Amino acid sequence: MDDDDEFSVPEDILWPLFTASSSSTIEKALTHLIPVARGAGGRADLASKNILTTVLQLCRTLSCPSNRHLLLLSLKLLRNLCAGEISNQNSFIQQNGVQIVSGIFNSVGLVSESDYEIVKTGLQVLGNVSLAGEEHQHTVWHQFFPLEFSKIARVRSRETCDPLCMVIYTCSEGSHVLSAELDTDQGLHIVAEITESASAVGFRGDWLKLLLSRICLEKYHFSQLFSKLCPIGNSGTSDDIMSGVDHFVPELAFLLSILSEILNEQIRDITVSNAFGLHLLGIFRSAFGAVDFSSRGKSGLPTGSAAIDALGYSLIILRDICASDGLRGSKGEGTVDVNVLLSSGLLELLLSCLRELEPPAIIRKTIKQSDNQEGSTHFSSEENHKGTTYLPKFCPYKGFRRDLVAVVGNCVYQRKHVQDEIRQKKAILLLLQQCVTDEDNPFLREWGIWSVRNLLEGNVENQRVVSDLELQGSVDVPEIVGLGLRVEVDQKTGRAKLVNA
Repeated sequence: MDDDDEFSVPEDILWPLFTASSSSTIEKALTHLIPVARGAGGRADLASKNILTTVLQLCRTLSCPSNRHLLLLSLKLLRNLCAGEISNQNSFIQQNGVQIVSGIFNSVGLVSESDYEIVKTGLQVLGNVSLAGEEHQHTVWHQFFPLEFSKIARVRSRETCDPLCMVIYTCSEGSHVLSAELDTDQGLHIVAEITESASAVGFRGDWLKLLLSRICLEKYHFSQLFSKLCPIGNSGTSDDIMSGVDHFVPELAFLLSILSEILNEQIRDITVSNAFGLHLLGIFRSAFGAVDFSSRGKSGLPTGSAAIDALGYSLIILRDICASDGLRGSKGEGTVDVNVLLSSGLLELLLSCLRELEPPAIIRKTIKQSDNQEGSTHFSSEENHKGTTYLPKFCPYKGFRRDLVAVVGNCVYQRKHVQDEIRQKKAILLLLQQCVTDEDNPFLREWGIWSVRNLLEGNVENQRVVSDLELQGSVDVPEIVGLGLRVEVDQKTGRAKLVNA
């Protein structure tokens, strides 16, 4: 026991540990038993020897910071002992293990990597215990909610974020009572703190995604969480969100990026509400008004600008919302209806954004060539030739134009009234001009083709407009191969016509 002279440990604690591990010091005993407890057989054997109770008693005698290393080893052993072994999970609750772990958390300073490691491992213990059932979940929750959860949530550490999300998600998912408490202002404040910490350290783990998906998509608390991350006025209501904000914070952009990943990964499984869709439209509209479009973006998302990232991620989410609506066909209760977004001005806003952008690079080059060649002209459209000078907007990030076109393409899919509206707004040519390759917008051509295909499918009026488009000279016609159609130029009349490929 030479290595443990600095503190006194009762023999009734030392003896079971030394016997089970065939060791002569506490450190060696814990180090030996940790891998043994990783296997189901080892956990069961150690449970029969009541080692969990012995380790909990040891934790009571260890003080922090002088015995931080032994505390960490003890927590690692407890974590393994409680991994699916119900007798150990029950003993942990019966022996006040939750309070003991809470005391350890309160004894560390939460200022160093070693402190974070202790808290991380302790949370893993609680996560394993909470998987045992509702009684265990309630015991953990009542000890830590809300104050201790809030304290840990404020720790800017990747190590503590994931297990904290696991504990909160597991406890609240297993109990309607605890789920209701998480939905309160106190609970959402904790989730907001977790989001801020995850944003600060760049953490994007699966437990975080599960927690945010539940809060924002399943339980429809996105607006409340939004208002905590990006305060608007005094109330932070949904009406405030729709009326616009004049500033954006990195935490909001981070939240939107996480939600965009969730929706993209589970596009066929997750349903979102009309309220969520309208909030996203409001954020996109506000971000569009806040972003400076005077310079061309040099990178894709994320850009480091909170406003630009909010603009981009809200647009990507709208893209997937519109796609998922088409994939499901029938709508369940609470499911977003794209027609609600359209009636709120989504299509008009998208087309306006596209019109204000400078043309794609290949068209800009063609226009420049035509300016230098007598008699050489290019596609014309009513809105682009009114004899006025305007300053075009630039894509604030690589892919912005593509994302705009993608949302339009998903909106127009099998919706004749949207097809007709695009024609009535004289925007068919605008969409044809997106069927080109563009180094600043990867896959623009593919999304452009998809959009034009949806625009023309089953719509004779739109097909006639394309056939009647006039060409004013030599410019590469945007390719719409893959549609089963192509545009040909009549050499005698100079008109474009749509024919079967």
